[in-house]
Amino acid sequence: MATYAIGDIQGCFQALTQLLEKIKFNPEQDRLWLVGDLVNRGPDSVQVLQWAMGLGERVITVLGNHDLHLLALAEGFVPAHRGDTLDEILAAPERAEMLDWLRHQRMIYAEGDWVLVHAGLLPQWSVKKALCLGREVESALRAENYREFLQHLYGNRPDHWDDDLSGMDRLRVITNAMTRLRVCSAKGVMDFNHKGAVEDRPEKTLPWYEVPGRKSAKANIVFGHWSALGLNVGSRHVALDTGCLWGGQLTALRLEDRQVFQVSCVEQADLNAWR
Repeated sequence: MATYAIGDIQGCFQALTQLLEKIKFNPEQDRLWLVGDLVNRGPDSVQVLQWAMGLGERVITVLGNHDLHLLALAEGFVPAHRGDTLDEILAAPERAEMLDWLRHQRMIYAEGDWVLVHAGLLPQWSVKKALCLGREVESALRAENYREFLQHLYGNRPDHWDDDLSGMDRLRVITNAMTRLRVCSAKGVMDFNHKGAVEDRPEKTLPWYEVPGRKSAKANIVFGHWSALGLNVGSRHVALDTGCLWGGQLTALRLEDRQVFQVSCVEQADLNAWR
């Protein structure tokens, strides 16, 4: 039995199928950890969701920013973005089932020494604390009044953690860190504008995983979200968003021995050239 973590799929079902063949995934024995952003921008988001839903307990999924965008868009709380490819989901007969499944996925997952999160963790958070905070957001998403959470989710403020935060400010910071974080200050103030390479980051910011004294530093953290970072394997972190959507690769990491597997996504570059 093996556990494979897979980077941002974003509706690229053809590349996903090729990657599963490459790793010889056996759904009766193996497990998959998906770093979030299952949907959007790629051509086959419906197929990706149907596939993930069909795997049941063999797959662990954490939510990414594009997954949350779909949920908010479906409720009419945000407009569609240029380049979105979510209409097929919104028009599908099984729309309600897919959205309900997505709404019940995790924000963060931990098992043994490994942690799975879409974007990152703030330096003040231990893994234990982050799991508790993630459950607060999960509870809001699964509650009967989840639409209220989605309606007030978006915004860049507050941009740092404070234990005294409450209500939507608290939930927004947790969600933004776990689904949008790339760089922050040494004190954990998040910068949401930077999407480029590490070397081009704003002055006085660091990649979140390089902040000195980070309380989650002893855990092995697998994340995605930062396609400009690409495959980045550190002693205690592995970044798996290798830009499949933009013609890069789709990447899997076998947790047991840290072996990396990749397939080319060149066909995606043609599909997105006009966007």
